[in-house]
Amino acid sequence: MFNLSVRKLLTKLFQPLMGIAIVLLMTVGWPATSYAQPNSTIPAEQLAKAVGAIENLDALRSGLASTLEGTTEPPTLDTMKEVCKPVGMQARQLSKENGWQVKQIASKYRNPAHQPDNLHSKMALAKFEQTPELMGFWDREMLDNQSGTRYYRRISVEASCLACHGQKDNRPQFVKDNYSQDLAFDFNVGDLRGMYAVFYSR
Repeated sequence: MFNLSVRKLLTKLFQPLMGIAIVLLMTVGWPATSYAQPNSTIPAEQLAKAVGAIENLDALRSGLASTLEGTTEPPTLDTMKEVCKPVGMQARQLSKENGWQVKQIASKYRNPAHQPDNLHSKMALAKFEQTPELMGFWDREMLDNQSGTRYYRRISVEASCLACHGQKDNRPQFVKDNYSQDLAFDFNVGDLRGMYAVFYSR
């Protein structure tokens, strides 16, 4: 396993190029079950920027979650602040810097702010659920009375996620105490945890 700082450095160096490669491959015919081809007037470099940013965000999530592997102490509220909070902060920073709306969305959510925000997002979750090999796709839609393009990217459950999102009865005490309407449990490795959503209002 990579040291987390090395992983972040490699991600920072290569993810923007991966974003461009993904968009180019989609344009020339990458299998639709991997990444669906965008139907958008937004320039390819902007689409690539969104893809790269979200790949970075997911690498951050995965890297932070991996710090829970092998630990014997149950996660606490401080653990959540160290592992989950930075991902939300980075999503907000991406929104601020780029004029995007970046969200994490899930059907089985813990934070009510992460529940589906329109019919399109519900349909996107269903699409990921029905097509396990699908990693991401674009959609033209209306959000908050604005027309735009939205990029959806799968979030998959990893072994480290189960420390907080495994069996209902095994959830950490801070989750039971603070999230009375929690739905984010009973996951298995490889399940669809949710998705990232990036909206351009144009």
